[in-house]
Amino acid sequence: MDGLGTKIIKSIKSLKWYETVMCVIMLGISAYYAIMPQEGMPQWLAIINFISGLCGVICVFLCAKANRINFFFAQINTTVFMIYLAYFGIWATFWLEALVYFPMNIISWVHWYKHKDEDNKLLAKSKKLTFAQNLLVVAMIAAITVLVHYTLSMWAGNTWMKFAAKFGWSTTVMKWFDASIFAIGIVAVVLEAMRYSEQYVWWFITDVIAVAQYVLKGDPVYTVKKAIYLVEAVIGLDNWFKLAKKNTTNE
Repeated sequence: MDGLGTKIIKSIKSLKWYETVMCVIMLGISAYYAIMPQEGMPQWLAIINFISGLCGVICVFLCAKANRINFFFAQINTTVFMIYLAYFGIWATFWLEALVYFPMNIISWVHWYKHKDEDNKLLAKSKKLTFAQNLLVVAMIAAITVLVHYTLSMWAGNTWMKFAAKFGWSTTVMKWFDASIFAIGIVAVVLEAMRYSEQYVWWFITDVIAVAQYVLKGDPVYTVKKAIYLVEAVIGLDNWFKLAKKNTTNE
């Protein structure tokens, strides 16, 4: 039986050439800004960015293939990303990472292990939502977005998205961005744990929002990271729907 190290090596070797290129790009940009951090970015936080950038892109590449080893890299990325988010007061996304992604990485890893693809045991089976289930997902995301926005507006006050006011940007817009990322992230990660291919529709939407958020913030490392996520969300959607066609059961 292969150990974790062997499975990680096999999984990384399964990356396509263009995914390897994107990894190298992410590695280069994050390494540059780790050595030469932007103004207002402490050196230790720049190193955090480097770790998060590299582990994050490897995670999304493997997740797009339904490879459960993605959760190893996801847990590292989640841990270091929470430090970054707390430093800048991006509270909705911070609590999403801490309360949802961190435990769900473990739960999903176990659940995927129990539902392996017949052709490749490192992969998980994929399922599809019904039309009614998709409508329910949309309603849940809208409701959670509104709830999170008004809850954090009262609870966090001026500390929420504090960097936006510093740069003269609209805190209202940035707060709605942050709240919607939280809402979509909760629903998408549950769909991921349950192996529904529609997760990638929502990962795509949240990646569009996240790219806009980090472009406005002026953070090159996380802008590139989220842009790569966006590209990989399209690839993942195609891969997961193909896997769903193979699975004739609803287990």
